[in-house]
This record gives sequence, structure tokens and C-alpha cells, in this order.
Amino acid sequence: MALSLLDLPYPKTALEPYISSRTLEFHHGKHHSGYIANTNRLIGGTDLEKKSLETIIKETSGDASRIGIFNNAAQVWNHSFYWQCMKPNGGGSPRGMIKEKIDADFGSYDKFVEEFKTAAIGQFGSGWAWLILKNGNLEVIKTSNADTPFVHGLKPLLTVDVWEHAYYLDYQNKRPDYVSAFVDHLINWDFVNRCIG
Repeated sequence: MALSLLDLPYPKTALEPYISSRTLEFHHGKHHSGYIANTNRLIGGTDLEKKSLETIIKETSGDASRIGIFNNAAQVWNHSFYWQCMKPNGGGSPRGMIKEKIDADFGSYDKFVEEFKTAAIGQFGSGWAWLILKNGNLEVIKTSNADTPFVHGLKPLLTVDVWEHAYYLDYQNKRPDYVSAFVDHLINWDFVNRCIG
């Protein structure tokens, strides 16, 4: 069962001016597509070839002999999740169940934003910042490179990609500006509410 690149859930121009169509062309069309091609090549002819993406990731996590498979497969999953975490005219204060949960677990939306931005901006090198559920409580974490929360028994609800390819064409070295734009204008809280539900 070869993996294939899914279409973005919005047109490539839909996130402008915060993320340009040029960034999405490279990020989705080259980087994400490349991770899929690499995963298909690496699992071809192996016991993983017919398994689901999540199973491939779980079975290769922590296995040094299969780190290439894990890195590419986890990046496929992380990116597919990331695209859904954004929408045109998104961001700002959430509504629904996630708002209640943020208020209960962080004390306020502003406190959540502070923690999320700190994680995203403070991630050294490549990686991701996440809002996750752990034992029924919300937490903000960060992961390096291709690492992903679900292999650690955590439920991902929201992520921002802080690999440079996610923002460099639009923001150069100004990761804080990209993270602020993501939080203020792009977060798809409807998707987060579906994840938490």
C-alpha cells in the first residue's frame, strides 16, 4: 500500500499573506512529497510495505537500524497533521470544548499562547511545537526533527512546524514573526476541537 500525497485542504493562496503560495509549493509539493517518496522507497519489499503509516512509525520508533524509515514516515504524518491545523481566517481565541480545556488547564488563552510560542521559538534547530493531551490534561511540548507525540502515548491536537523550510521564504530568520502569524491568523480551532472530541 504505497503512500500518496494528499491535496492541501485549501488552495495554495488561501493562507496569504501569512504563508505564501510559493512556500506551500515548496513545502507541500517538494518537502512533503519527498518524504512520501523516500518512505515508499525505504519500505518497498520489507515487512512494512503493506502496513498503515501509523503502524510503520510505531514499529520503527527507537530502532536505530530503521531510523531512515522512521524519519521519513513520521515527517509524512507530521506534515499531514500540520496542514489541517491551519485555515484561512483562523487563529485568535478558540471557541467550544478546546476553549474550556485551555482555560482549565492553562488558566487562560494568553497563558497557553505564551507557552506555545516559547516552545516553538525556543526549539533549537528543526522540529515541532505541539498542544497535546496527556492523561486527560493539555500540555505544550516540543519535539526535535521528525519525532511525533503519538509514539510516546500522547494525543496531538495542534502543531506548528518550525523547520526552516516552513517559513524561511516568507520570514527568513524571523521565526518569532512566523509563529505569531500562525497563532494570530492561521490556527484551525475547528480541527483542534475535532481532535479533542
